[in-house]
Amino acid sequence: MKMLYDGPIIDAHQHFWDLKANCYPWLTGDTLVPHRYGDYSPIKRDYLPANYLRDSAGQNVTGSVYVEAEWTPDDPVGETRYVKQLAETTGRPNAMVAQAWLNRGDVAEVLAAQARFPLVRSVRNKPGNPDSAGRTLMSNAAWRDGYALLAHHGLHFDLQAPWQQLVEATTLARDFPDTLLIVNHAGVPGDRSAATLHGWREALATLARCPNVAVKVSGLCETGKCWSVEANQPVLDALRDSFGAERLMFGSNFPVDGLFLSLADLIGGFRQLVASWTRTEQEAFFNDTAVRVYRPTALSETPSQEQA
Repeated sequence: MKMLYDGPIIDAHQHFWDLKANCYPWLTGDTLVPHRYGDYSPIKRDYLPANYLRDSAGQNVTGSVYVEAEWTPDDPVGETRYVKQLAETTGRPNAMVAQAWLNRGDVAEVLAAQARFPLVRSVRNKPGNPDSAGRTLMSNAAWRDGYALLAHHGLHFDLQAPWQQLVEATTLARDFPDTLLIVNHAGVPGDRSAATLHGWREALATLARCPNVAVKVSGLCETGKCWSVEANQPVLDALRDSFGAERLMFGSNFPVDGLFLSLADLIGGFRQLVASWTRTEQEAFFNDTAVRVYRPTALSETPSQEQA
């Protein structure tokens, strides 16, 4: 029996940016970097908590997790200070994934600084394109030394990488069992061809054997196509089979996925995608997993000072 979820939602993956006040190189001027969604020019505009609260109105979104938005890399802690101010004045976000370049010489200092902010739960550093041997930063010794510091600070790691790199991610998860690895955008399945979905499913199944891995189901749009329940049902089914709902969580990837549909339509689509799941599974997907992983701060409890 199918039922549409009507409980609270934690959005585990969203962004804010003020393009007049802060520097995001990929959103600056006429710059267009390679992006899996193609031309992203329409999102080169301010997107702040007021916009997000308007977009999520009526959807029972009770909290959100801000994910670093490729703020200028010479000031990673500056982004965290900015997000802290947003949280204090608006009640959003309620937890944060901060920026940290794990192979930089100052990584120890940056991680220590990020960990002092009460909202920071995780960091993200995209591993980049593979070298001629098929290895990314996940196999780089200096980068792995930085990764090893995460457990000391109680920080998770958010991984954004295409599914072809998930085998390498499996090695990373196995080598650092005390660090929770959170796969962003469902492992970026890409197109929905049979061959692609087969490869993606196989890579996910291997990664799922690591108990210290969770997955954010976000960023599932396809260039040149409308987002649809039909296209994404095989993705949700495979994720449930591999990880179980208790290791999955919903993320909107707004405003980026706003290139394709409204936040209300996105949430409505996901409600349909999991309508055949049990109530307990739906609660895990939309709320409980994110609460356990990111420990979002309640609106009335948003900290007013950095605990340094």
